[in-house]
Order: sequence, then C-alpha cells, then structure tokens
Amino acid sequence: MECRVFDRPDSGERAILVHLNCLYQKEDLAELKELAKSAGTNPVEVVTASRQRPDPKFFIGKGKVEELKAIVEAQEADVVLFNHPLSPSQERNLEKFLEVRVVDRNGLILDIFAQRAQSFEGKLQVELAQLKHLSTRLVRGWTHLERQKGGIGLRGPGETQLETDRRLLAGRIKQIQQRLDKVDKQRHQGRSQRKKADVPTVSLVGYTNAGKSTLFNTLTGADIYVADQLFATLDPTLRSCSLPNNSQIVLADTVGFIRHLPHELVAAFKSTLQEASEAELLLHVVDAHSEDRDEIMRQVHLVLEEISADKIRRLEIFNKIDLLDDVQPHIDRDDEGNAVRIWLSAETGLGIELLYSVLAEIFSNSKVKKRCVLQANQGDIRAKLSAYAQILSEKIDDLGVNELVIEIDVKYLGLLGSVQTEEV
Repeated sequence: MECRVFDRPDSGERAILVHLNCLYQKEDLAELKELAKSAGTNPVEVVTASRQRPDPKFFIGKGKVEELKAIVEAQEADVVLFNHPLSPSQERNLEKFLEVRVVDRNGLILDIFAQRAQSFEGKLQVELAQLKHLSTRLVRGWTHLERQKGGIGLRGPGETQLETDRRLLAGRIKQIQQRLDKVDKQRHQGRSQRKKADVPTVSLVGYTNAGKSTLFNTLTGADIYVADQLFATLDPTLRSCSLPNNSQIVLADTVGFIRHLPHELVAAFKSTLQEASEAELLLHVVDAHSEDRDEIMRQVHLVLEEISADKIRRLEIFNKIDLLDDVQPHIDRDDEGNAVRIWLSAETGLGIELLYSVLAEIFSNSKVKKRCVLQANQGDIRAKLSAYAQILSEKIDDLGVNELVIEIDVKYLGLLGSVQTEEV
C-alpha cells in the first residue's frame, strides 16, 4: 500500500495521545495533555506502553501499534500525538500503518509556536524551525518523492522530486536566515544603545505557564496576553520599568521553556533568547505551587546553559504563593546578605513591593553628570565615552578642543584619566 499524505482538518481534531514509559528519556504525561490542548486538539484517549528501549520501526512495538490502530478506528481519531521525538522512518511507518496523521513531541511544540507567533520576527523564526524539522522528514519520507520525471515531454535533468524539495527547502531556509540576521543586527543595536545609556536589562525566564507574563504586566503596566496554557505568549516584549530609587531598567519577557526544548527552536529563537543571554539580571519565575518544582527548575537551568546564560546572576521569583497555605511574601538571602529568592504572587500583587525593593538594591543609581574638556589629541578618550557614557552636549572649537557634557556611571570615571572635569 502506498503511503498517503493526510491533510490537517480545519477544526475539531480528535487526538489519541501515546506515552511510552522508557528508561532512556522520561517525559511527563500531564504535560503532553497540556500541549495537546494548547494546540487546539481534543484528546479522546491515552495509550501507554512500557519498553526497555524504543522499537526501531514503530517506536512502541508491533503489538502495541496494532492495538493503537484499533483505538484510532474506534474513536475516529484525526491525529495521533506521541510524547516523544520520532525518527523520520518511525513517523512514516506509523502513518502508513495507522492511516492518520502522526505528530511527535517536537512537531507538536512547533505547531503551537506557529499558532502563537504574531510579530514578523516570530513568524520567521517559527517557519525556520518548521522547515528545519521538515527537512529531516524528507529523507526517504514518501514514495512519491523518489520517482524521477519521465515520459514524452517530461524528461529533464534526472532530478528526483525528493532532490527538488530539498533544494527548495534549502533556498527558503537560507532566505529566512538572511532576514533574521538583519533583525538580529537591529536587536544588537538596541542592546548597544541601552548599554551606552547604562540602562540595565532584566530578562524574565522560566518554565512555560509559570506566570512570567502576569509578572511582566504587573511590573510594567503592560497588557500582553495572559492565559492558563502552555506558550500563551511567544513574541518577546520589552518595556521600561521605574524603580523606587528613580533608576530605570528594561524588562524583557521571553518565550517559556519546556522539557527537552527542540533544538530547532533553540537555534531559530537565538536572537530572541539573546535578550536573556545578554541581560544583567535574570528573574527566574517559578511556579511555587507545582509538585514538580525542583525538576522544572533543573530543566530551565539546562536551557540557560544551552543559550550560554547560566553564568548571569539569577534572582528566583517563587510565584503563585496565593495557592499555598501559610506562606507569606518574604525574601531569602544568602550568607553575604544578597537576595536570592522572593516569594510573591504576581496575580494578586502580594509581595510585589519586595521585588521592587530588591531590584532597586541591585541597580542603585550611580550616575553623575560631568562637563569635561578634551584636547585634539585625546580622540581615544572620546571614543571610549561614546561606548560607556551618554553624550548630552558637545562643542568643538577651531583648535579641535572638545567640550562635552556627559552622564556616566561612577564605575567608568576612570576612563577620563587626567581629563579636566567639573560637576554639572
């Protein structure tokens, strides 16, 4: 029987969930149910199995796949969702045997991201991830892709349909990557301007559905979409935030993390996640009410390592304390008196003032305004001031003497050396 391609229905997808208890990689069944609902499907039955290692042909074994086929027919299911990554051949074999669409864990997450992306950059990033995922599925994926063109008037260069699709995919991937590189340059310029103005960036990171967007809205007064579902918000959002000591920070709300985040997504969202990797402080938002709190925190740390953000200072925000009994908002500090954890509720506002005070403590305002005079041969100092200070005014006379008024953090005053300065 020749394998058919199954189109996705517009709505009302009845899904069968498949979960394999396997020693080599453990996944959470409850998380699969949340992912399925977030994708807009209707899970009608869950099929579980246990094996020492996955079956190379069907992943769950011949006997279990026959049982699965009977359930698919009885439930009139439209799609089968696996809680694990499948190889291209396993996905092909399953679709051929079950005669319904089969989607693995990575494909399911990519589908959710495709629904959530709103901005031009977000849509490009999702498309890039999907194309990279699809390119692996072209390897001996379908029988019709292996046929050469032939017959009268159809003889060509001998290129198979598979090779044509590969070439078209490669061309589109290259085109998207070039566009994203331009967006990345624009983001880099924005980060450089904030660094120049010495406005620190604080990135919210954490597991999806931990309450990052709710906390972001509470701190900044923004109105970004919030919902009790996985990956409710996808596109990064940056807003200015005023602290009690009158200093300013920029808050960045990033995409939520998840167990075994597909590598295609980490690569595609590199520019978005760079807001976290180049931030001065990470607010790690944790669902304090979750039973898997410690494991979820470990997964977030693994993703931070993958994007080279694990060395940045982190402040843990234990959110949703309104769902816990006898827990009041408070600050945990280390032996040196530094804040390491804040217990609060972003939904009710309980303990938010503690977060404000800690942020003001971390980012104390240490800027000063100076009037300085640079001689014509001190262009190197002028270049350093461009990078580390905000130039408020500048006047150069006929002899090349440069009089500037700058705003600079006290930690960079050493750059001025013996330059004549005075307070403004």
